Amino acid sequence: MSWRVVVISKRAKLDLQMNYLVVRSDEITKIYIGEISTIMIENTAVSLTVALLSELTKRKIKVVFCDEKRNPSSELMPYYGSHDTSSKIRNQIAWDKGVCDIVWTKIVEQKIRMQSNVLKRLDNSQASLLDSYISEIEHRDVTNREGHAAKVYFNALFGMDFTRDSDIAINHALNYGYSIILSAFNREVVANGYITQIGIFHDNIFNPFNLSSDLMEPFRPIIDETVFAMSPSVFEYKHKVSLIQSLVDTVIINGKKQDVNNAIKIYCKSVFDAIENKNVQLIRFYEI
Repeated sequence: MSWRVVVISKRAKLDLQMNYLVVRSDEITKIYIGEISTIMIENTAVSLTVALLSELTKRKIKVVFCDEKRNPSSELMPYYGSHDTSSKIRNQIAWDKGVCDIVWTKIVEQKIRMQSNVLKRLDNSQASLLDSYISEIEHRDVTNREGHAAKVYFNALFGMDFTRDSDIAINHALNYGYSIILSAFNREVVANGYITQIGIFHDNIFNPFNLSSDLMEPFRPIIDETVFAMSPSVFEYKHKVSLIQSLVDTVIINGKKQDVNNAIKIYCKSVFDAIENKNVQLIRFYEI
């Protein structure tokens, strides 16, 4: 089982030797490829061999590249993640809208439930208001309980003056963490043979990750709680490491303990099965 999250933050050369990732910097470090789930390359002075990139692609290891400001800017994704990708994409284009609407309703409900659970762990009384929103959700969330819950939730976490568009460390941390989670979902969408552009709810022609944006919603509170615990006044490297490490935190899904990476894998497969079989009871959400 892959579980290591590798962060390359200094100038280095990366290559492949006998199924090991070799990191050549001030010293040489070797990491068994089979143990790696994610590689975050933060330094633009890092060089990689094509042999390594090819092996990482074959093994579906998530590789995220950062820009000169050390913010995630791109990722390594294979053209085809499954032997029947062409068939899966045809199915995706023809997904039943009614089923997709029900799936989206379930996703919104679970997202608010996870937000409420975060507040409950913090003994915040606003959790009860979020619980009431869950009972009020209508088909496809036409009354936008998700939006109302988000305002209450973020104000409860970060204060009444907090807004998501403010240029502050908390938002920088949230955005960084969300980009990491989004990347994990992109990997699973492709690995299952689908494309990220066609979503079940998100339908923005400028968003190449509509489907991943749909699926990741219930996992956002994992990042929110991590950022709350850090309470950064300045967003620093140590905070980035904490957010990356959240991918290996332990959650419960389908009755078993899994790290977040594996929970994402199980959850994505269950959503795709639910849509293909027109049975939303197949969806498996995580718990903490």
